[in-house]
Amino acid sequence: MAKFDNSFTDELRQRLSLVDVISRRVPLTKKGQNYWGCCPFHNEKTPSFSVSEEKGFYHCFGCGEHGDIISFVMKSENLDFIEAIKELADMAGLKMPEIKQKSSAQIEAEENYVKITERATQIYQYLLYQDVGKHALEYIKNRGFTDEMIKKYRIGYAPKNNIISTKFADIKRDKLTSTGLVRIGEYGPYDFFRDKLMFPIFNAHGQVVAFSGRSLDGSEPKYINTSDTELFHKRQTIFGFNFARDSIHRNNRSIVVEGQIDAIQMQVHGFGETVAPLGTSLTEDHIAILCKSNRNITFCFDGDNAGQKAAVRACTLVLPFLRDNSDVKFAFVTGGKDPDEILKTSGESAMRKIIDNATPLIDFLWESVNKNYLTNTPGGRAQAEKYLKNCISKITDKVFQNEIEQEYNQRKFNQWHKWKQQKYTPTIEMPDVDIMTINMIKSIVQTYPELGEKYMDFLISLNISFDDEIQKTELSLKDAEKFIVSFKLQRYIKSLMNEKSKLLSNIPENAGDDYRNKLKEIDENIIKANEKLELLLDINK
Repeated sequence: MAKFDNSFTDELRQRLSLVDVISRRVPLTKKGQNYWGCCPFHNEKTPSFSVSEEKGFYHCFGCGEHGDIISFVMKSENLDFIEAIKELADMAGLKMPEIKQKSSAQIEAEENYVKITERATQIYQYLLYQDVGKHALEYIKNRGFTDEMIKKYRIGYAPKNNIISTKFADIKRDKLTSTGLVRIGEYGPYDFFRDKLMFPIFNAHGQVVAFSGRSLDGSEPKYINTSDTELFHKRQTIFGFNFARDSIHRNNRSIVVEGQIDAIQMQVHGFGETVAPLGTSLTEDHIAILCKSNRNITFCFDGDNAGQKAAVRACTLVLPFLRDNSDVKFAFVTGGKDPDEILKTSGESAMRKIIDNATPLIDFLWESVNKNYLTNTPGGRAQAEKYLKNCISKITDKVFQNEIEQEYNQRKFNQWHKWKQQKYTPTIEMPDVDIMTINMIKSIVQTYPELGEKYMDFLISLNISFDDEIQKTELSLKDAEKFIVSFKLQRYIKSLMNEKSKLLSNIPENAGDDYRNKLKEIDENIIKANEKLELLLDINK
């Protein structure tokens, strides 16, 4: 059973947005870096209640109330600490752990863990600039890293021998192995990282909790990472986030790239808001952490198939976190290059152009569907419809979800059925349509694309272009459909009368039963159509 300690409350704060939780009770408006609203703890008309997502607390300048996400739930819902934790756990989708505070032994173990990883970092840093690390230093400098960058990110070198096992011989094995730096083999302890360029991995407090080691001899995998430990979980760790946090708030977005070196190079070349997943595919936990800081995310992946697949995965993961003020985009580095290479060969301006020209999520998803499904066939369209419907259902903001659905309905109507390319040859002459009716039909189709789908054959026969934007109708869905059906019936009746008029003006000399039966059939159809029209117009007048 998991233990209830500070790590669980830290995880709640990490996964949940303070703004999202408070905005359930208090309407908030963003001004500058903070959000403002009327204080829920005293009566006021002028907003003096400030919420800082970056700092993780709220403060009322009117009554002085101050606290974090847990205290807000306690005070606003009149709950005790445990009850508030349970409610927040439900919001975060986390299982409530056993309620048990950290023991002194646990606290001591965590402190020892950080002491070991900190000391190991210092050893690796030192060795990078010694003869044993000469080839590693040459490699990283050839990648464009300066001494200042190496120092800032505390990059080092793990030699081929068991340096950590030797240097930490005075440390108990269980404490050493708990950090993932050392493992126990048939012949005793041995270093997990050997002949690797070492990138320390920091927690939110700037403490080293793990390492990522890059191979220097061309062997695969290129990177190996510390296995999950008590203080480190790959699925919940974002490389470079501790350095990027301030820039994310300042630039009102985060940029996600594929690798550590890409993230570092982006950060030092003017894109301080850049981060990377660590040794694993992007996860829901990564997205939750990023969205807590800012819901504007630009994913920047390689333009190859792997990069495209990674982008589609990122798209599906981010959908539940979308809000109407989210700005999620997708950028791709093509030509077999990555951000590191672009920055070295073409400079910051070229990389900025790639980021600035990123594709909005709604367009990326639409393009992805059209690439992966044969939308020119009924079966392909059905498959694409199901995929889009599944994606849209993941958006939790129902109003926003409805807007996205309407947007895609419009695109399906305009693009999948290709109105301009379809030909329609009526068997009877159809009367012209006046401009007011055309505009009304356009307005209805813009507002209710599903009616366009339903009456597609008839609308095609009108030879109207639906590509141009027009003001949406104020008619209800029911009245809009009533308008189309009544117009369709009127048009049909008029065409029958035109056909009857032509027959009567050209009566053949030998007119017989066939001629009379044709006239009779037209009259009967006119009567039936008029009856339907009268019935339709009588309904819910």
